[in-house]
Amino acid sequence: MRFAVYQVSRRGGRDKNEDRMGYCYTRDAGLFALADGMGGHPEGEVASQLALQALAARFQREAKPRIEDPLRFLHEAIIAGHHQLLRYATERALMDTPRTTVVACLLQGPAAYWAHCGDSRLYLVRGDKLVARTRDHSYSELQSTLAQVVPHPVMGVANAVNRNVLFTCLGSPAKPVVDTAGPLVMQAGDRVLLCSDGLWGSLPDAEIAEVLAAQPISQAVPELVERALRIAGEKSDNVTALAVEWEAAEDQEALANVSTKTLGEEVFASTIQASLAGDPVAADELDDAEIERSIREINEAIQRSSHKRR
Repeated sequence: MRFAVYQVSRRGGRDKNEDRMGYCYTRDAGLFALADGMGGHPEGEVASQLALQALAARFQREAKPRIEDPLRFLHEAIIAGHHQLLRYATERALMDTPRTTVVACLLQGPAAYWAHCGDSRLYLVRGDKLVARTRDHSYSELQSTLAQVVPHPVMGVANAVNRNVLFTCLGSPAKPVVDTAGPLVMQAGDRVLLCSDGLWGSLPDAEIAEVLAAQPISQAVPELVERALRIAGEKSDNVTALAVEWEAAEDQEALANVSTKTLGEEVFASTIQASLAGDPVAADELDDAEIERSIREINEAIQRSSHKRR
């Protein structure tokens, strides 16, 4: 398995950045995830971090080095994150539960599988075509979908609802709705983008796909993020994006070009924090230096593992 990956998170006009993202992989599988802590509820940054930790922990436990049932895994891992949020609130006697959206993609063998809850999105671009995009768990997207099926005045523009109002998320009192999709057979050069609503809320799907297709992901991702921040202005939401290029060329100049072919069956690598403690600056601004440091640590661990097997 070979892939290139690039990720960046920028705080917009908010007091803090409650978005989190990361990835982990074994020899035969890679998990990429992004979560967006929800405002209006306590500790959104904790919610998003706990959701990613639940995904990474289950991936480490089950990817030996493959996931037996990818769709079941994604669904159960996301629900595990939901239960973790409920336990967190109960143990601390919080009046409200921290809440977050989440989107995750599992690449394994020649295929991609993905799942989401809320309005953090996945885009899959092949060549210059948008092949797939998740559908938000929002009342506005539901209204739009219903209007296409059953046209009616009540579904018209005059009755449009706020796109930010979601009908499900992790940490809510009701059991979350988790949509899964796949397998979709990947082709060399396919690109997967995970992003928070701070990105897609400012840029149309066509523009996102166009930029992602036209440049290396190490250039496309920061350009998309900067465009979104510029368009949204001072009141911009936090903007977070993680892109993966499948079977990227080995000589491609990307921030991280990972080949897992030499990994042992028990090797597990992750950029997702194992605990909530960490550098507050790095937590708010996941910049190139921070990502490079994480990747360097992973590669050093892989090299140590390889030496031990010799």
